[in-house]
Amino acid sequence: MAQTYRLSLTGMSCASCVGRVERVVGATEGVTDAVVNLATESVSVTAQPSVLPVLVQKLSEAGYPIVQAQTRLQVDGMTCASCVGRVERVLLAQGGVVAASVNLATQTATVTYLEGAVQPAALAKAVTAAGYETHEAQSGGTANTERKAREEKALIRATLIAGALTLPVFLGEMLGHFIPGVHHWIARTIGLQTSWLIQFVLITLVMIGPGLRFYQKGLPALMRAAPDMNSLVAIGTLAAWGYSTLALFMPSIFPQGTRAVYFEAAGVIVVLSLLGRLLEARAKGRTGAAIKRLVGLQPATASVLRDGAFVEVPLTAVLSGDEVQLRPGARVAVDGIVTTGRSFVDESMISGEPVPVEKTEGAEVIGGTINGTSALTFRATAVGADTVLAQIIAMVENAQGAKLPIQSMVDRITGVFVPVVMGIAALTVLIWLVFGPDPALGLALVSGVSVLIIACPCAMGLATPTSIMVGTGRAAELGVLFRKGDALQGLQDAEVIALDKTGTLTAGQPALTSLVLAQGWDRDEVLRFVAAVEAQSEHPIARAIVRAAGKAELPTVDAFDTVTGMGARGTVDGRSVLVGADRFMAQEGIGLGSLADVGHGLARDGATPLFAAIDGQIVAAIGVSDPIKPETPAAIQAFQALGLKVAMITGDNQLTADAIARRLGIDHVVAEVMPSGKVAALEALRAANGRVAFVGDGINDAPALAAADTGIAIGTGTDVAIEAADVVLMSGALTGAVNAFAISRATMRNIKQNLFWAFAYNAALIPVAAGILYPVTGTFLSPMLAAGAMAMSSVFVISNALRLRRFAPAAYALTAPQKGENP
Repeated sequence: MAQTYRLSLTGMSCASCVGRVERVVGATEGVTDAVVNLATESVSVTAQPSVLPVLVQKLSEAGYPIVQAQTRLQVDGMTCASCVGRVERVLLAQGGVVAASVNLATQTATVTYLEGAVQPAALAKAVTAAGYETHEAQSGGTANTERKAREEKALIRATLIAGALTLPVFLGEMLGHFIPGVHHWIARTIGLQTSWLIQFVLITLVMIGPGLRFYQKGLPALMRAAPDMNSLVAIGTLAAWGYSTLALFMPSIFPQGTRAVYFEAAGVIVVLSLLGRLLEARAKGRTGAAIKRLVGLQPATASVLRDGAFVEVPLTAVLSGDEVQLRPGARVAVDGIVTTGRSFVDESMISGEPVPVEKTEGAEVIGGTINGTSALTFRATAVGADTVLAQIIAMVENAQGAKLPIQSMVDRITGVFVPVVMGIAALTVLIWLVFGPDPALGLALVSGVSVLIIACPCAMGLATPTSIMVGTGRAAELGVLFRKGDALQGLQDAEVIALDKTGTLTAGQPALTSLVLAQGWDRDEVLRFVAAVEAQSEHPIARAIVRAAGKAELPTVDAFDTVTGMGARGTVDGRSVLVGADRFMAQEGIGLGSLADVGHGLARDGATPLFAAIDGQIVAAIGVSDPIKPETPAAIQAFQALGLKVAMITGDNQLTADAIARRLGIDHVVAEVMPSGKVAALEALRAANGRVAFVGDGINDAPALAAADTGIAIGTGTDVAIEAADVVLMSGALTGAVNAFAISRATMRNIKQNLFWAFAYNAALIPVAAGILYPVTGTFLSPMLAAGAMAMSSVFVISNALRLRRFAPAAYALTAPQKGENP
């Protein structure tokens, strides 16, 4: 059925654009009507939903791509990988949906759709109609936490009630197996028929009470030909309960000696399934601990200036531009600029850096950080969803909801897993009925139910998302934010780490790094004279020398003059002072003496050499350079310990780049390149070595960050660089990139362990449940043991993922396996 969609476009600027869009849309088969509006930059299209993907491609090729939006939906009631696949199929079937990724661990769906073609509310309604209560998710709020707490309480209550009702049945049957006298005692006292009737009543209460959730979800799913984990439990327990009920009330239909009941199996399966869900819910709650801690960094109130006085107001009432008072030891409420006061602020929870940062007038403060021992007043610059903390929470949530490429294999298997298991169970029953010894019907029932119950698609569905949740959460605690979830896998596959120089390897700001004096001169005196002259200049090198003089009072300078490309001169306290390059000194007829060799050495080390002369006499050789960050050498060694080839790509001159590469032990250098040249350099590295990750911080790094297989932006860099990156480091330290690589490898290794367990568990135990050991050992796998194994399988996967919470990046970097070694 044709529908009308109002699609937002980009790139339309004139009437010619309107005509071109109309021609492209009108020529698309299946479109019955199209109206283009330049003012609103939109097109109203009447067409079949199946036409939308074709329109997306054609308009994009024409230069007018349709605007896409993204939403996160909270999907309740998903229990296994089959549910994930079903929800994704429902979402992708909606007209206008471009992509859908469903996460079992977070119970969320991330949907990319064409803006105007469909609304999030309509998507939620479609998923709800498929049997999963759905609504738009709240980012970083408490609603999800409260919902999970209510679910956990309900599971505790259901498990306790089911356990209390099942325990008498279980004890009566099990004790009878181990102590024959118990069965005789029951037969003599209340009678076997009465005992079975009591079991029937108790287990029926279990199934229509605490166990009702399995039938409410599993049976409708079965009727839709889309069985899931609930369907397996429902069929297994109903088979045991139904067989037992017939044996109780219609004994004549059973051959002599084959009449038996399995009420205890049905009850214990429900109890253990509920217990497994409870343990799973608790463990999944712990996987989201990182988000909870981030949300917990936000204070509930702030002290804001209102009508001339500071008053406590809720955090939601703080507006951009408000004056906020920050008491000693308090958490910063929102982002802002300090207006009065001086203090040290602990930013470790945001950047991962342990040393408090000094804050004075004009300094930025970040919401969620902790003030030191002095009071501050600041002006709010970002509130609500615009704060750094809110954006971090959003990034972590997006990364945790991501679906990695490795998940595609799991999706293909889980798509057919439950139907295959049901087929195996049916085949098992048939084989036992045809070839099994007496009582064949009872043995067939036990084996078929065991196969249904022991199969665990939950473990397969949780294997990847739980590890992603814990891994990205731990990364956030270490100051590493994965903007795009697939970067978690991409970093693990990288062979080369390419690094920008300025601001990444170095501080990004020139500094005085050497001051070698001629004999007989005092350092403080020379620096004072030189800084006084350079204070008159705006050149970055001059600024570096002035900063080196610190807060020393500089004398007055007379007759200041600059010589372009050479240096500067001035008169200080009646003495002539010259500062500049060696050619400036030569022009002025001043010999460098032994300091000439010092200047050559500074140049070889990558510094800019300058010289100072007072009253025509050479007094000092000065080295100004962009100093290497203190943590950079250790980071380079850690990259190499991880088996990565380290390359530097910079726009600086070759001499300086080679000098820094020698000092740091960098393997490959590409220097004197423009921003577009960095992209070409990355492509050459990729062709020669394989996948490349690039670390940068500036606007000029944005093309390279976007072109790399994985782009990593230094958090102290520009917004443009951060937007182009896949991973953001909250601090300026390169060790954050080491942490990103290390936790990527640890998380992917954890995912592979989980997947191996989930698949090996099912591959090994389904045949055992079918009775493959009976001809050899004469033993069966009881449905009750099958239920316990099924519950423990999911708990094992989640518990293994939780080990990532103890991830220690420094230790990992030193002991990391090389490429090709077994981890």
